[in-house]
Amino acid sequence: MNRRDFIKTIGLGAVALAVPGCASGTLQATNKPGRKLNFIFFLIDDLGWTDVGCYGSSFYETPNIDKLASEGMRFTEAYAACPVCSPTRASILAGKYPARLGITQWIGGSNEPTEYRHYMALEEVTIAEALKSEGYATGFVGKWHLSRRDSESRADFYPDRQGFDVNIGGDWSGAPPTYFYPYKKRNRALEEMPPGGEEGEYLTDRLTDESLKFLEANKDRPFLLYLSHYAVHTPIESKQTLTDKYKTKAERLPVSEGPRFVPVYGRYKTRQVQDNPAFAGMVQSVDESVGRVMKKLEKLGVADNTVVIFMSDNGGLSTVPREAPTSNLPLRAGKGWLYEGGIREPMIIKWPGVVRRGSVCREAVTSTDFYPTMLEMAGLPLMPKQHIDGVSLMPLLKNEGKLKRKAIYWHYPHYHGSGNRPSGAVRAGDYKLIEWYEDNSVELYNLRNDMGEKHDLTKEMPEKAAELRRMLHQWRRQMKAKMPASGPRDDFKIWQDSRGK
Repeated sequence: MNRRDFIKTIGLGAVALAVPGCASGTLQATNKPGRKLNFIFFLIDDLGWTDVGCYGSSFYETPNIDKLASEGMRFTEAYAACPVCSPTRASILAGKYPARLGITQWIGGSNEPTEYRHYMALEEVTIAEALKSEGYATGFVGKWHLSRRDSESRADFYPDRQGFDVNIGGDWSGAPPTYFYPYKKRNRALEEMPPGGEEGEYLTDRLTDESLKFLEANKDRPFLLYLSHYAVHTPIESKQTLTDKYKTKAERLPVSEGPRFVPVYGRYKTRQVQDNPAFAGMVQSVDESVGRVMKKLEKLGVADNTVVIFMSDNGGLSTVPREAPTSNLPLRAGKGWLYEGGIREPMIIKWPGVVRRGSVCREAVTSTDFYPTMLEMAGLPLMPKQHIDGVSLMPLLKNEGKLKRKAIYWHYPHYHGSGNRPSGAVRAGDYKLIEWYEDNSVELYNLRNDMGEKHDLTKEMPEKAAELRRMLHQWRRQMKAKMPASGPRDDFKIWQDSRGK
């Protein structure tokens, strides 16, 4: 199909009737013919499912993200491929499950009890490389975290070796030493930050500044801007004016009727209330970044020809030994866990002329799906051997039908500072099964009726549990997924006791 026929096709597809799972909104104006689509991908770090207003937060203020949702499609059951950052980031860029890529842990985390790859292989053809080969300008800004700090060859795996013309701020770092200029603390610094900056400068703002420069420089050619914010990852540091604003707001909140923290096991607990002023300030800075980029698109006259994608890499940090910064309620647990709070994400896609304004999709999708979706959006041939684990979201975006996928899978054979233990999961339809590798026990939930995963159906539905478990095991074999090489840690008894074992 040539470009003109492709554009004609998406214009016709835009008026298709809504299908179950994706509610229809108002149709947007059509794209201008003869122009390649631009792409902006916002990837936010550690942003939880309910950390923005359009997903239910009443404490954090996100008018620009909410506006983006009103102009596009909001996905209510979108998933990260892993409950921690590096594996999900690799899944987006490569279109493959983390287990297939061999990157199952945040890079820099322990190899015990399961070894994993500490970089994304250069043999992977990323979505950036695919678009670059078609004449796209490609810019990466922010967090990369797909190579290892203590490797002499770490820079060989940086964004400029994976299809990006420009790399600003992307190195081995999982988090910045500090969010304030010069972004250095003790012996740590962001390696790929360009010169410039001034005292008091805030990293989220600076990365946005650099993104606007990239857009200005490439306004006359098709582009991919991959703005991967370090925020809202720790350290929890906000601009003082915003911290003060939300401190006042928190003081005015009514006293919570329930507990602020709920025990998970041992010394680990999950936050139940959103009222951290500094974290709220970080969320607002991210929202302001989205607003500034959207305004720049309008100013440059390319907004109507630009697809905007918004996503997080894992759930919000809500479960730690000490006080966590956010809450994912009504979802269970948070970052590091395969419960919904650790993997269900806020996700929005705006595609002028195709996606209906204010539409909502309730079908399960995952981060491997972006790669084939973006190729098909751009009218480019799919690369099924590369994005083998992704499914194009085109039927959902055009309201033409459901996805032909039986299940979505996860594999996290590691311990995590949130308290999670090595585990795997599968979601098929409304049912989700979690398997704990230490004792081979399972939990089964109906997410349609029990989003908070409070009622384990294993004893009530043993056949369903067995079916999903067989699917999970078969998938792991197909992925050649590595399993833990050692037995349970010494504190496994605490975990068993907390679950009534």
